[in-house]
Amino acid sequence: MPHSSSRRHQVPDVKNQVEIQVGLVGDAQVGKTSLMVKYVQNIFDEEYTQTLGVNFLKRKINLRSTDIVFSLMDLGGQREFINMLPLASVGSSAIIFLFDLTRPETLDSVKEWYRQVYGLNNLAIPILVGTKYDLFIDMDKEYQKQISNTVLEYANVMNAPIIFSSTAKSINIQKIFKVALSKIFNLTLTIPEITRTGDPLLIYKKFGNQDRKSSKITTSSSQSSSSPASVSVSPRKSKSTITSS
Repeated sequence: MPHSSSRRHQVPDVKNQVEIQVGLVGDAQVGKTSLMVKYVQNIFDEEYTQTLGVNFLKRKINLRSTDIVFSLMDLGGQREFINMLPLASVGSSAIIFLFDLTRPETLDSVKEWYRQVYGLNNLAIPILVGTKYDLFIDMDKEYQKQISNTVLEYANVMNAPIIFSSTAKSINIQKIFKVALSKIFNLTLTIPEITRTGDPLLIYKKFGNQDRKSSKITTSSSQSSSSPASVSVSPRKSKSTITSS
């Protein structure tokens, strides 16, 4: 299902303020709250604190003549909070689906999270974010390759940009929200993509758009990967420029 134009926003020429809601969903301990706090407050706390229900933070940025306010909604990953999913989903222009790169079961859970969110809001732009890249990079190369290829399968079905990140090492944190902003406002993003297995993947140009051409992840080794797990979620069917910083 293609994105409806009703979820897209036009950047006005007159100075004003636009508030954009973005939901963060995923299993417990994948790093949703850490990502939100790192982006808004530039703080990383190694101590795990369970989210009870929904956390809420805001950050204001400037885009041309407009103040953009990101209203971030972080849903606790325990199933007991699933009844609060509408708070993070309904009205969101983008949904960030987070999984822990070191725990493949959290990637598998993205299928159910996506199904549940899609039932509430099929207009939001999905973004697929792998967390804890700083730990993932030290894992077996074959595991890295298999996970990367499986993530690409998910991204193709969900039509979702892929970003591997680390809040502990400040890897790709700002870029997650630049990608979200570019898709919401249909802006041109000049950040180079990263497609090499083992690097912090950043693949966004062909996802979240009408163009559904297949992508390829390149590798630095000649090893062949095992077939990725099948994916059974349902797919969704005048520019400014955001520069890299």
